[in-house]
Amino acid sequence: MRRGRLRVLLGAAPGVGKTYTMLEEGKRLAGEGVDVVVAVVETHGRAATTAMTDGLEIVPRAVVVHRGVELTEMDLAAVVARRPDLALVDELAHTNAPGSAQEKRWQDVTSLLEAGIDVISTVNIQHIESLNDVVQQITGVPQRETIPDHVLRAADQIEVVDLAPEALRDRLAGGRVYPAERIDAALSNYFRLGNLTALRELALLWLADEVDNALKDYRAEHGIDRKWEARERVVVTLTGGVEGETLLRRGARIAARSAGGELLAVHITSQDGLRSADPDALAQQRALVEKLGGTYHQVVGDDVPRALVDFARSVNATQLVIGVSRRSRLAAALTGPGIGATVTREAGAIDVHIVNHEAAGGRFALPRLGGALTIRRRIAGLALALVAGPLLTWILVGFRSEDSITSDVLSYQLLVIVVALVGGIWPALFAALLSGLTLDFFFVEPFYTVTVDEPLHLFALVLYVLNAALVSVVVDQAARRSRVAQRAAAESELLATVSGSVLRGEGAVQALVSRTRESFGLTGVRLVAGEQVLARDGEPRPDDAFTAVPIGSRAVLELHGADLEASERRLLSVIAAQVEAALEHSDLSATAGRIGPLTESDRVRTALLSAVGHDLRRPLTAATAAISGLRAPDVQWSDGDREELLATAEESLTALAALVTDLLDVSRLEAGVLAVSLRAVDAEDVILPVLDELGLGPADVELDLDADLSPLVADPVLLGRVVVNVLDNARRFAPPGTRVRISTSSFGGRAEIRIADHGPGIAPERLAEVFVPFQRLGDTDNLTGLGLGLALSKGFMEGMGGRLDTEDTPGGGLTMVIDVPLASGADAPEAR
Repeated sequence: MRRGRLRVLLGAAPGVGKTYTMLEEGKRLAGEGVDVVVAVVETHGRAATTAMTDGLEIVPRAVVVHRGVELTEMDLAAVVARRPDLALVDELAHTNAPGSAQEKRWQDVTSLLEAGIDVISTVNIQHIESLNDVVQQITGVPQRETIPDHVLRAADQIEVVDLAPEALRDRLAGGRVYPAERIDAALSNYFRLGNLTALRELALLWLADEVDNALKDYRAEHGIDRKWEARERVVVTLTGGVEGETLLRRGARIAARSAGGELLAVHITSQDGLRSADPDALAQQRALVEKLGGTYHQVVGDDVPRALVDFARSVNATQLVIGVSRRSRLAAALTGPGIGATVTREAGAIDVHIVNHEAAGGRFALPRLGGALTIRRRIAGLALALVAGPLLTWILVGFRSEDSITSDVLSYQLLVIVVALVGGIWPALFAALLSGLTLDFFFVEPFYTVTVDEPLHLFALVLYVLNAALVSVVVDQAARRSRVAQRAAAESELLATVSGSVLRGEGAVQALVSRTRESFGLTGVRLVAGEQVLARDGEPRPDDAFTAVPIGSRAVLELHGADLEASERRLLSVIAAQVEAALEHSDLSATAGRIGPLTESDRVRTALLSAVGHDLRRPLTAATAAISGLRAPDVQWSDGDREELLATAEESLTALAALVTDLLDVSRLEAGVLAVSLRAVDAEDVILPVLDELGLGPADVELDLDADLSPLVADPVLLGRVVVNVLDNARRFAPPGTRVRISTSSFGGRAEIRIADHGPGIAPERLAEVFVPFQRLGDTDNLTGLGLGLALSKGFMEGMGGRLDTEDTPGGGLTMVIDVPLASGADAPEAR
């Protein structure tokens, strides 16, 4: 049985016409004799879509009961049993009702395809798994129904049902997408013009990428490696030299000549990191690539022409832009054909543009013959040849005989190999020439003359040189790989430290600056932004070499000390990126610090609105209802009922007045304009009226008042409100059957009024929240006021020169300590 074919209609947003197009295509195919059924269609109440189902066979839906609710889904078994040629299945990303045979509708479609049934389906761009988060960032609306990318990419045909954003908004405004009550909200939120434009671009780009992947797969399956000029792809080669900007702009102009042309820039770096490149120039050129709408790539390869051509073929490039060599004619004659000639020869069908520039042909550079060995090792090899050569000659001359020539030759050959192992090619060549001349002078007749009468003698000298060259190549390769391994280990350690510094957050910028100076052995490093020094480490000397590394567009990392090698500069670019990330982290932290108070203010404002909406409405509603009832002309109230309604209105208005007073007091406290009238007052004259006001007696409160306590310096009205708030709060949380204890005492010119309860107390980490406005710790019924009592009390006490603190009650509970100055205290404030 053949597998069915899947055709998907992709839309940028709801309402573009995917379902309508699907039904229209079904009708067309049915008219051509294709057996078409509607497996499931979601019309969403749209009249035009519903009308399109007329004349098409609709398979009845299956009923699924979930928690007593009947839901309908596509009847997969019925569609398979019907076995049409084509099934129309709407909303491919739909999640089936719980209890269905399969969780997702795309799984049902897979079953239809396996049964040999062709399917046309629909899906919106926001339901693609890989784009789900991108769409949420654009629209601010999360999508819970998604379809895996591989399912959609496996479709045999994908088409975009496109509609201009303005046309979609007109369709929405005309009531052809959503009902009238949803139009305004949709137009001002999800269906904003910018959102629709971004979603449309996203859908087109996704499909373009899918077409490109399909083309690559086709070429791979059919073994096609020649270029296909479906669109111009221009690859520009960057060396890190000054010519890079010229090449990029030329490549951009070539790409712009064809519709849909693509610009790619590539830099080839060697595995050992010994090939030099200017990281600053590369960074600037990379930024230019992005401005020109291209992409930047970095490829590792020691054979630059081969790596470049391979990359161009891998991206199906049609044009390759390289610069004229910067070597002089003499250098080109000594080192052979350059990269341009090799690339041109191997590029095949790819057009190669060799662009002239100001730096062309201006540099003479001999090939690098020093290898990977250090100067110290080459000097050591040369010294070994100069010392060991004469010493070996002196020893061998003492044992010279007619039969010793073979051992003499092998001894000098061993010397050449040892020198090559120590110092590389140049000391080895010197040792080979010296050994050949020494052998001819001391051990080949006629002695003590340098003559080459026999061709074999010249051949022996050539063998010495060849041995030295071969061994030195092996030594150079080993040294090179050793350096690569050491560099990789050092870079890994440095990058681990750098990453750790960034992750730590605090002090990350300073840590990175210090680590940079230590790692590269610099005398000083500074991070500057304009005239401001953000971080520094070390003290540079006047004669130090200087390197400036840009950190994005906001700062510069100044390095003072030795010049850096190419590999070190490449590593430095990574550190620069980490410094930029650390600066961004620092900026975000600072922004968060500034936003914190605003967030707290917003939280307070939200709490205020919530509290006002409930606590003010409750007494206002009660008072309004009582007065409205009294004024009702059709109701005859008895004297008792009338009195009760008046009492209710009075009680409600009194509570409303108290709430409004609290809110005004909070505003005065925050504005610093609270009126305070200090004078001498006895503690008993404040506490006893409070007990009467709250209706508390000996069964509720235990008094322990100091009879000898001097008068307090306070505002009696404000202090009374403080005691009322604190005592009322203590009674609310005191367990039934227990009493709140009120005590007074004095010490050092100050008095304390302590109000202790044996309630649940407050966790230490939440003590700071007690005095925050609109906090009602432990209250969940919204019947206990705005949560301003303790906040106001603390503000009142501070306004009177006192304090309000909390302590744990021995045995459990909370003690509130009201601290006020004594009138006789040395530190008592003057009454005002």
